[in-house]
Amino acid sequence: MLIYKIFREGEMRAFLDAGESAGAPVDLADGFVHFSTAEQVRETAAKHFKGEDGLHLLAVEAETLGAALKWEVSRGGALFPHLFRVLRVTDVAWHRPLPLENGAHQFGDLS
Repeated sequence: MLIYKIFREGEMRAFLDAGESAGAPVDLADGFVHFSTAEQVRETAAKHFKGEDGLHLLAVEAETLGAALKWEVSRGGALFPHLFRVLRVTDVAWHRPLPLENGAHQFGDLS
């Protein structure tokens, strides 16, 4: 099962340069890397990244993260995937820009 992380341009550059990341400022503050499922990621973008351009969408195969990935209750009582270690470039199945068109992020195919 793929899970998704959204990074801003600078966060993405730093991630690729370093080969790993403890996440965005919200992740650092919370002590884990926030992810969303395919069903959650559009709402995550609308809630936390509304109107932001220059975003990147990363897909990670949840099963490869082992015990460091925990599913915890969050927004609206839904279970969200949280990674309790750094995210490594080698964890990422794929990444691509997340374009903003007419005020909405364009996700395309999430597989």
